[in-house]
Amino acid sequence: MASPPTLPISNPQTTGESQQSTTTTPTPTPTPFLRVRTFITRLFGYTRRALSNRRPWIELVDRNSFSRPDSLSEATSRVRKNFSYFRINYLTLLALVLAVSLLYHPFTLLLLLSLLAAWLFLYAYRPSDQPLVILGRTFSDGETLIGLILLTVIVVFLTSAGSLLISAGMVGMAIVAAHGAFRVPEDLFLDDQDPSGSSGLFSYIGGVASSAAATAGPAVMSRV
Repeated sequence: MASPPTLPISNPQTTGESQQSTTTTPTPTPTPFLRVRTFITRLFGYTRRALSNRRPWIELVDRNSFSRPDSLSEATSRVRKNFSYFRINYLTLLALVLAVSLLYHPFTLLLLLSLLAAWLFLYAYRPSDQPLVILGRTFSDGETLIGLILLTVIVVFLTSAGSLLISAGMVGMAIVAAHGAFRVPEDLFLDDQDPSGSSGLFSYIGGVASSAAATAGPAVMSRV
């Protein structure tokens, strides 16, 4: 009498694992251009959100709210309160002064943009498994970092870029300080503002820096 044929026995767990392993595809590594694009997108998005919190410009230039301070202490108090209230507007004015200065000096603007591009593409967003090769010579991450630092020192201190940035910053701060000293803050709603003028003024800069660090952090930490 013939025995019945033996049926093949399959393990469902093994079959599921094999199917999962065959269907799983590796995630492609983002290119430096894609990382820089993500960084710029996040930066512009945070800038738009920050600018949406600015005060109406009509409050900034209201002619009826300007008067000469009676003493230095009163001028200092006005500057502190106005910094806390108009911090986004003041930062916008500083950025405009810097932008106008750079537009009047296109060579310096091109130099700074080239320096920023060198930092982004050669160090911050370059994959750590791809060494930098220039003229047939391979440079390590440490050598690349030292070279970029030296290049930054040369551009900032040995060209007109550094003096232009300092002079534009001083002009912008002078405009902001003069406005803050002569603008009477009694009509401003300061109850919900940060009492510390300096921390309120630089909160936007800190947010932009944190946004940039969140994007560049993994790429930079992989080299440390």
